[in-house]
Amino acid sequence: MEGTSEILEQAIEQLAKLPGTGRKSARRIALFLLKQNDESVINLAEALINLKKSITRCSTCGVISDGDPCSICQNAKRQTGQICVVEESQDVFLIEKTNEFRGRYHVLGGVISPLDNIGPDDVRIKQLMQRINEDDEQIDEVILALNPDSEGEATSYYINKLLKPFDDVKVTRIAYGIPMGTELEFIDEATLGRAFASRNTF
Repeated sequence: MEGTSEILEQAIEQLAKLPGTGRKSARRIALFLLKQNDESVINLAEALINLKKSITRCSTCGVISDGDPCSICQNAKRQTGQICVVEESQDVFLIEKTNEFRGRYHVLGGVISPLDNIGPDDVRIKQLMQRINEDDEQIDEVILALNPDSEGEATSYYINKLLKPFDDVKVTRIAYGIPMGTELEFIDEATLGRAFASRNTF
């Protein structure tokens, strides 16, 4: 289009790919960045590059971390007998804010969703079972804290079925004061904390 900058349009096109960002918002962000001093924009660019290049996932629990193992898995004060199973790393960050859970985590990296061709082998369920079978980490309780939607329910039932033979492992789920169909990301800390405190046997 005549009278526009191709470089600006390329920036808008990339920014518009961000979740919740349409072309209008992307244009505002691009124009805002143009008004900033060079140092601010360079700092932002470097932070994004470091985010992609330097961040890793904990080989034990799967959470996004600066190092491997993560700080939670390294913390000797955490209760090793409890594992809280969540869908994504952001769920760990939200639960940690409640200060209700002092055990360890297991991030599945997704949920079973046949409609999206995502089966049990496509998420970190095998790794969960390996952790439970390890002799050096005696697991007494597995807490299922997946999103209360159809995919989360299906994944919870699948994991519960796998854990049935383990008589010494109690399977619980966070209480459903959380509305069906709502993702943990949009639950306030008080509600999430109460849900953890009043969890029930699966």
